[in-house]
Amino acid sequence: MLQLLHVALLLVYLLLPSLLCDNLLCYYSPILQKEVKFELIVTECPPDELCFKADGRYGNHSALSARGCIPKKKCGLVNSLSLRGTVYTMTFGCCDSPYCNSCTGLNAKSLLIAVTLVTVAVMTGSL
Repeated sequence: MLQLLHVALLLVYLLLPSLLCDNLLCYYSPILQKEVKFELIVTECPPDELCFKADGRYGNHSALSARGCIPKKKCGLVNSLSLRGTVYTMTFGCCDSPYCNSCTGLNAKSLLIAVTLVTVAVMTGSL
């Protein structure tokens, strides 16, 4: 039964983008201070946009964050953002798999790899 669940999860992950006309699903959060908690919202990116996670720095201090969709040509750019009288340096990092802007430590690709490895191990009797 567990094997079937792993295979089903893998198929959903692989087929989901095609079911949604290949538009990428990403998480959205507005520009917020790092310590402010915000429940992420799932959003569907327009064609030719990627997921992004932005980091806003004030000097050496990482102070702001944001997530969402962004045109491919803006990926990797560094912009100045004035917010409440303070100028921050915003860096936009992009990724191209569903929900890949969820967090810094674990993204959808690493989750897919982990699920695939566990599925293979279960099917071959290694676990």
